[in-house]
Amino acid sequence: MGQVMSCRTTYEHGLFSAVQFGDLKTVETLMETDPTMIHQSTLYNRNSALHIAAANGQIEIVTLLLERSVNPDLVNRNKQTPLMMAAMHGNISCVEKLIQAGANILKFDSLNGRTCLHYAAYYGHSDCLEAILTEARTSHVALSWGFARFVNIRDGKGATPLHLAARQRRPDCVHILLDSGALVCASTGGYSFPGSTPLHLAARGGSLDCISELLAWGADRLQRDSSGRIPYLVALKHKHRQCAALLNPTSAEPMVWPSPLKFISELNQEAKNILEKALMEINREREKSILKGVAYSVPSPSQSDAGTDDDISEVSDASLCCICFDQVCTIEVQDCGHQMCAHCTLALCCHNKPNPTTACLTAPVCPFCRSTIAQLVVIKIEVENSTDSKELASSNPKRSKRFRNCSEGSSSFKNLSAVGSFGRMGTRGSGRIAAENDCVDKA
Repeated sequence: MGQVMSCRTTYEHGLFSAVQFGDLKTVETLMETDPTMIHQSTLYNRNSALHIAAANGQIEIVTLLLERSVNPDLVNRNKQTPLMMAAMHGNISCVEKLIQAGANILKFDSLNGRTCLHYAAYYGHSDCLEAILTEARTSHVALSWGFARFVNIRDGKGATPLHLAARQRRPDCVHILLDSGALVCASTGGYSFPGSTPLHLAARGGSLDCISELLAWGADRLQRDSSGRIPYLVALKHKHRQCAALLNPTSAEPMVWPSPLKFISELNQEAKNILEKALMEINREREKSILKGVAYSVPSPSQSDAGTDDDISEVSDASLCCICFDQVCTIEVQDCGHQMCAHCTLALCCHNKPNPTTACLTAPVCPFCRSTIAQLVVIKIEVENSTDSKELASSNPKRSKRFRNCSEGSSSFKNLSAVGSFGRMGTRGSGRIAAENDCVDKA
């Protein structure tokens, strides 16, 4: 009897070791010898072979086990599923395979009441996070729970995935979650200090990148936790001086994305990327000034760096923004067809501080004709293939580079004040109508 048990234990140990190190032939041999072994688990943590394969990124063995009808939602001693283990260790191929096999993304563990989304956010695996969110958008979760509810799902201590990503200094995950509708000012329950927002937790962790992302999405620097502390005080307590400088209520406020329901989330990805680059550049200039201890003020185009005037003179007057007279037009308003640069588009659509009591879902209006903006268009610069055009481009490399940057969706947004730009609107006629465009559905 004892010998039989000892032999079985040896076989099981051999199976789990083979699974851990990806020895596919040994796993197949052992399963043929005793098919019931695939349903065994380790002695203490009660991890199945599928848990071990998912945690170690052994995609071939994960595939083999799933093909042998192993339940993708098996749980170990802590109620963790193989999908949680794969998300924890950042094994994207295993995450995708388990989701494809029907793994439940709404399972909660018994340690902290966390889902696979919490694990991906906590450990900073942005690819796994995106895969899980994609599944949530297209699966029954969106219908039964609602996608927004899933993105803001709380663990046993009241922490959302955004709280965990901010605390663990995961700026990529913070960005993905905010872009998916995570609540930027949500307060925790018992996690960390009660009442902490993601901004409090980012201040505690000392991540400048996370703080910048949160501020750009409208995080409130004056919101207090249950102890009455604002994020600025949290950063000071943990000796994160640079973070404290950005969070100081007396420093200049950053430019903030419009409310997702109002504007930005309804743009297609190309237009959104252009505006996002502009906004982040504007805020980076602000941060540099604050961190240098210099009062923040954006210079006017006339005070720009040397060489800027030369660049402007080389760009066709028909391509300059009629609001700031400094940047190349990259965005067109539909249906009227007026053009402006990405920076001025942001100044039109963004606000410094969201106010839920006065929030309005009315779409912004064109600054030239005051008609409602139904769509935004990313302007395509047509490249001529004629010999004359090529000779002109080779003889004028600065102009060629400027147009190439525009067509790639990037432009220099420094040294331009949004407020000052709109103050000069009356100095010149209305915007131009584009000949070539690419529609971006805003509705």
